[in-house]
Amino acid sequence: MPNVAQWLALLAATLYLAGVWRTRHAGKPWSPWRSASFVVGTITLAVAFAAPVNAFAHHDLRGHMLQHLLVGMFAPLGLVFGAPMSLLLRNLAPPRARAMVTLLGSMPVRIVSHPLSAALLDIGGMYLLYLTPLYTQSIATPWLHHVIHLHFVISGCLFSWAIAGPDPAPHRPRWRTRLGVLILAIATHATLGKLMYAWLLPAGTGASPGEIQAAAQWMYYGGDLAELLLLVALMQQWLRERQRAARGKPLPAG
Repeated sequence: MPNVAQWLALLAATLYLAGVWRTRHAGKPWSPWRSASFVVGTITLAVAFAAPVNAFAHHDLRGHMLQHLLVGMFAPLGLVFGAPMSLLLRNLAPPRARAMVTLLGSMPVRIVSHPLSAALLDIGGMYLLYLTPLYTQSIATPWLHHVIHLHFVISGCLFSWAIAGPDPAPHRPRWRTRLGVLILAIATHATLGKLMYAWLLPAGTGASPGEIQAAAQWMYYGGDLAELLLLVALMQQWLRERQRAARGKPLPAG
């Protein structure tokens, strides 16, 4: 029987596909690759919260790290590159679409969607979880456990969007700034994996040194893979900008 998280993932996929159907029914184009990306993202979330993975994560730090990678790094890539905000704007009435664009350009959204702010929420949250007693507290506190999962989904999506998301992001910095932040995030994420491996963190879990070090390696290499995919997406955006410039077309904002 699906749990709440899996039902929410299914609901998100259903609403997205309904939006795709409505867009195409109105004669507007929509990339099948975007649709596939979003569906893969929701499937990744559903797998991450499946009963076997939940059980593995509850009893083994390696299982927790697998769940963390799926929830906080790989699923957000699929969701963000499905361009759900662009799809929503195509399905909203013009006044509501304008209101949504205004919201995206508001100061609070501009602050949290800046690559540095998004990186702090995403990577900084990992440091807080694994280098403090927060992780051990979350094991014994179900509501805190769920809040942490929600944080990683949101912060992972926010970071992916801020760096290379296809959805509109008014006042997004130029690609050099985003590339610099991404390189910094890759370095700090790798450093966290090394600290966990060397210092046997998080402490107080009762896990064996081998288990902790294996989890740290999963974080290190799994994080590298997700960040490499984000880097490829950013470089593709840069290439498209160069191609537009070569054809004499104005570059998009950000």
